[in-house]
Formats: sequence, C-alpha cells, structure tokens
Amino acid sequence: MSSSSPILVWFRRDLRLGDHPALTAACESGRPVIPVFIFDTVAERLGAAPKWRLGLGVSCLAEQLSSAGSALVLRQGDALDQIQALVRETGACAVYWSRLYDPDSVERDTKVKSALKDAEIEARSFGGHLMFEPWTVETGAGSYYKVFSPMWKAVKSRDVDTPLSAPSRIPAPDAWPASDNLGDWALGAAMDRGADVVRPHVRLGEAAALNRLDHFIDDLVERYDETRDIPGVDGTSGLSENLSLGEISPHRCWHAGLRAREEGKAGAETFLKELVWREFAYHLMHHTPRILTGNWRQEWDAFPWNEDARLSEVWAWKKGRTGVQFVDAAMRELYVTGRMHNRGRMIVASYLTKHLMCHWKIGLDWFADTLIDWDPASNAMGWQWAAGSGPDAAPYFRVFNPVTQLDKFDRDRSYVRRWIAEGQGNPPDSALSYFQAMPRHWALSPDDAYPEPIVSASDGRKAALDAYENRDF
Repeated sequence: MSSSSPILVWFRRDLRLGDHPALTAACESGRPVIPVFIFDTVAERLGAAPKWRLGLGVSCLAEQLSSAGSALVLRQGDALDQIQALVRETGACAVYWSRLYDPDSVERDTKVKSALKDAEIEARSFGGHLMFEPWTVETGAGSYYKVFSPMWKAVKSRDVDTPLSAPSRIPAPDAWPASDNLGDWALGAAMDRGADVVRPHVRLGEAAALNRLDHFIDDLVERYDETRDIPGVDGTSGLSENLSLGEISPHRCWHAGLRAREEGKAGAETFLKELVWREFAYHLMHHTPRILTGNWRQEWDAFPWNEDARLSEVWAWKKGRTGVQFVDAAMRELYVTGRMHNRGRMIVASYLTKHLMCHWKIGLDWFADTLIDWDPASNAMGWQWAAGSGPDAAPYFRVFNPVTQLDKFDRDRSYVRRWIAEGQGNPPDSALSYFQAMPRHWALSPDDAYPEPIVSASDGRKAALDAYENRDF
C-alpha cells in the first residue's frame, strides 16, 4: 500500500466528529480519510421511529463533514460486501470503526474484521460508545455485576478518558467513490404523517447535543434530584436521543457532570449515576445477551403472561386510551415527540405488565418501533426491570399505582392537560397534535369521550399480586 492509500472510517451509531477515537486516529495517520455509512441489514431491522431518526442523523453528519471539507459516502447492502467493494474502488489500506455491543452488531463486526485481516487490510475497532468496556468491569469474584449499586461503587471513581476535540482537518482523497442518495433509502417511510409532527421535537446533530448538555448543566442539574421525576417540567437532560446515535459521547457528558459536582451543584451525582445506569444496561447485554429476547431471570419463563399483542386491552394501551390518565398522557407524549419522560416509561411499563398482565416483549417491541431515542440495551433492561423479570434488587411484586403516582408527580395535572385533549374545552396544541400523529385508521377525535379505565388501579394491582402469589417458581 502506498502512503496515499486511504483509511475508511465506518460510521454507525457514532454520528459526530468530536470525541471520536476512530476518526481521530485515522486523521492522525496522515492518510486520506473516507467516511462511510452503510445501510445494512442491522439498520434495516430498525423500527419506524428509530430508522427515521437515524436518517436525520446521517443527513446531519453528511452536512457536518461537508462543512469540514470532507464527505460521507453512503452505501446500501451487506456490510462486508460494501466495505470490500470500497476497498477495491479506493485502494484503502485500513478500515476503522467504533465498537457496538448488541449481538447482531458483534456478529457482523467480527465477520468484517476477520475477512479484512485475511485480505491483509488493517481492521481496527475503537471505544467511544461506552465509558467502560463491559469486559473491564468485574466483581471481586471476577464475575459481572447483576445489581446496579455495587457496579456504581466500582466505577464511580474510575478515570474516564478526556473527550477528544474534533479533528482540525480531515484529509480528503484525490477522488471520491460513488455514493448512494440518502433519499432513495426512504428511511422515514414507515413514519408516514407522524414525521411532520415529531420533527419539531428532534434536537438533531452534534451541535444541538452539545447545546443541550450545556443548558442542562448550566440551568437544570442543580435541581435534577427534584425535577427529574416530574414529567410536567423541563427537568431532565434529554440527551438519550443524542446518546443513542452517538451525536454526543458519554465521556463528554461524564466530564460535564464531574465539573458540575465539583462546583457543588446538588443534582450532579445523580446525573452521573444515570450515565452509569446506561453503562449497566450494556454491561448486562454484553454478558447476558438473552436480556434482549427472553427473561433475564429465566425462572420467569413459567409465568403466565399474555403474549397476544392483538388483544383490545393492548391496543387501548398503545393508543393512549386505557382510561388511566398517567398511562395515556405518557403514550401520547411518545407519539407526538418520539420520546417519553422516564417516570412515564415506568408507569406505562408497569401498567402493561402488571395491571394488564401482558408480556414485557409486547411493550419492548412497541417502544422499538416508536422511540426516537431507542437503544437496544436500555430498552430491554428498562422493560425487564419494570416487569420484574430483570436485574432489580427490589421485590418483583412492586406494582406502581398510576393514580397515586399522578397525584405525587403531577399534582396540578399540567402533564395530563398537555397531552390528553378529551374533556378539555380548549385543549393545547400539544394534545391536539396526537390526533395528527396517530395512524388515520385509528379514527380517534379530540371530541371523543374520555374512556373509563379498562382496568382500574386497584383491580389491576390485586390481579397482579394474585398472579405472583400463585406463580410456579
């Protein structure tokens, strides 16, 4: 290979230029750098909202690279086939990428790395999506952590790499290979009319993510302990959307949180814990990948959950028409914004799996189709935590009461009014937007009467506790 042989930087869920170890290493090599994004089978399997949001992120990255004097080469098809084709077309001597940890990505990346090495092409994977590689965090007995609190204690004082600056220059090749047209991929097709409703709520790209972090640290983290559970106020960082696609690195968030803690801002340590909670999800996915598809606590395989997603009660839950205000408001927030407040996520998950006795996989699949901040590890761990089948030190028979939770966290009902139009004389645009975002065939109207609860808080709790008492494990 000549000194002018380029390096391919294969972007995936790392759609940024700053704090990007793979891109930095490629630029520091002195060789031309060709950024590449491949729409492969892993990306094709994404749900409607995550796929649409991925398309927005890729488009934003392409613009960012163009402004930096580079370009993003787009290809569609099997990842290995496309990389091998690009190596032939460009004479590339190496391929660099950021590691991912879900089983499908690991299988793909292992195959790509092996084939490239067999062809004597340098293949290097880098960190960046996580602060702590899962295999580096062990208990004193040399096992993995199954409970969050001990993991937090084990890593909270660890050094986290200082964020890297964006490269000052991305060396361009003499000639660029052909690139697909992003629009031809139709990544937003399944969103239909919902895309226009959700789009104003998207905070797109690296610059927006950095601004979001700055706003949180400057204005919100001080009261984070109090406000993060109140869905009617702006009290969280909102960074899950950007972290899911790597528009910002967890390292940068961590160091911002550390500075806030050093400045005495009260909620900073809780924010740092939330970043490690994300790491914990990846830790579990790496060591027990069954968490994505089956009960993490395998004794729950015998529990008689309903697994029929076609039931009318399930559809009422999906539509935000259960008659339980906290559940319905949260589900409608999801349809309008593509995201859901974390307290709402706990309530809707508990209601589905405990009040309605439905399998957590029904909810996991729905979130995988509707969340713009979908993350494989966090989604799976969150659903199993709520259902009782996952890694939770608290008793599995905990059942959130959606009525008392609303009284506690939305006392003035501002959250409910924001998202539920029925029964309001002059509902806000946020509540009316739900009827523009939902599928037309649902045929719902803000003039409809608000439904009675399909399962009341008390009846659902009693049914769940009876089922737990009579379980076969």
